[in-house]
Amino acid sequence: MSEHAAHEVVHVPAASRTYDVVCGRGVLADLGEMVRPLITGHTLLIVTDSHVWPLYGERVADSLRSQGFAINIFVFEAGEARKTLQTYGTCLEVMAQSGLTRDDGVIALGGGVVGDLAGFAAATYMRGITVVQVPTSLLAMVDSSVGGKTAVDLKGGKNLAGAFLQPALVVEDVDTLATLSPALLTDAFGEIIKHGVLSGPGLFNEIADHPLNAGLMGARDCATLDFDRMVSLVAANVRVKRDVVVADERERGLRQTLNLGHTIGHAIEAASNYSLGHGSCVAAGLAILCRGATSLGLTPAPVTRAIVRCVESYGLPTTAHAPAEGIIERLRADKKRHGSTVNAVIVRFLGEVEVVPMDIDRFAQIVRAGLIP
Repeated sequence: MSEHAAHEVVHVPAASRTYDVVCGRGVLADLGEMVRPLITGHTLLIVTDSHVWPLYGERVADSLRSQGFAINIFVFEAGEARKTLQTYGTCLEVMAQSGLTRDDGVIALGGGVVGDLAGFAAATYMRGITVVQVPTSLLAMVDSSVGGKTAVDLKGGKNLAGAFLQPALVVEDVDTLATLSPALLTDAFGEIIKHGVLSGPGLFNEIADHPLNAGLMGARDCATLDFDRMVSLVAANVRVKRDVVVADERERGLRQTLNLGHTIGHAIEAASNYSLGHGSCVAAGLAILCRGATSLGLTPAPVTRAIVRCVESYGLPTTAHAPAEGIIERLRADKKRHGSTVNAVIVRFLGEVEVVPMDIDRFAQIVRAGLIP
């Protein structure tokens, strides 16, 4: 590791694969050095999108070439609308045309869409080859790049076709956040606040008391971000997710707690035709859930007030501008529904949540009550 690359390493001993998440500043320059011991072959495919490639593509390719890798590149048009079976199929064809073998690998360079799609392609090409996640968005750094979930969207909903494939390595260079828009950075704090609720008062209060997006709104980019503090915060969020994933890799129990705010959030996303960011929808879903649960005596009112205040302090939404019945109808189509029930993740206290199997009609009561600010 280069001397200039201040970093933290989070070790992830998942059952199917053990790997490290390297979070720091300037670590992108050392990507090739970190990847070389993990790949026995000589060929890599960089999968990225049209936004990220012009910013970081050549830098990443040069670092990998310096370690003797032959580099192939697949760039697709940026955006959730391209996370489809068609793009996935094209990616597989490029992998085959590039001559990738089981000894070679994929570098997923970009945000959550890139990571999901590249990971799914790696999971299914030759029944699975190595993938290294290199997230360049805050949302991907704290959430989607860690844990092994990969997927593409179908017409019937988000992430309906997918597979589990833990990465061999995750490299998170927070300096790449400088080129994000403040709005995109802010959106990611929906997931970060969720992790704070799951972790407990220590991390939650750090997030709530000192919003990292303060002073950024109205700026063109995030060049003035406190990057050193961001390294620490991102690593702390990765540890929260790591602990849950290691305990329940395949989402059969504890990992369902990571869906806190997501059941309602996904319905809000769909109702907005995916015009709202994922983190913003999670933040709104979390606030709605807690208010509704408080109305039913499930979440203490002071806890709900603290969570809603935190969401507001980041400028994130605390309700949805969509009819309650439209959101509820979308809940009924949620892929995580079990027959006539949904596993509701209920906040009991900061750091204490419970997965409660709940009749969909009772959960609808929570939604209706929670939509009222």
